[in-house]
Amino acid sequence: MAKTLKQSARTALKADTNARLGVSKTTQVFGKVANATSRAAGHASTFIAAIALIVIWALTGPYFGYSDTWQLVINTGTTIITFLMVFLIQNSQNRDGAAIQVKLDELIRVSEALNTYVGIEHLTEEELEELRAKCETRAKAEAARVKAERTASVG
Repeated sequence: MAKTLKQSARTALKADTNARLGVSKTTQVFGKVANATSRAAGHASTFIAAIALIVIWALTGPYFGYSDTWQLVINTGTTIITFLMVFLIQNSQNRDGAAIQVKLDELIRVSEALNTYVGIEHLTEEELEELRAKCETRAKAEAARVKAERTASVG
């Protein structure tokens, strides 16, 4: 199937961005594998396949006499899969969080909001808490002002 112009442009932009940022080939390959695995793991068919595998394993119990080896197979398999999925989930969350942050930063940059909020994700927890408290105070003051205006216009 031929690539559309939009897909070609996206691929070229990604390659250019990776080259400018100095992204290693290993990181690019891991990103592609993590993306593909995350998409596959999120499908209903993957869940059904996992359930089927567990049912098959359980049904083979009598054949293998519920031996220690039979139990070890499922324990080892689930441990390995869980261990690997931790890294894939973290990678997905890191990418999603970074993408959302970039989008929010761009919205702040082009809006009338204070540009001082761009990059606040790099502040310490104490600095973020202080900033959150200031924002909350301003929001309460604005809500009180709006309520006062509504009361004045009704009365």
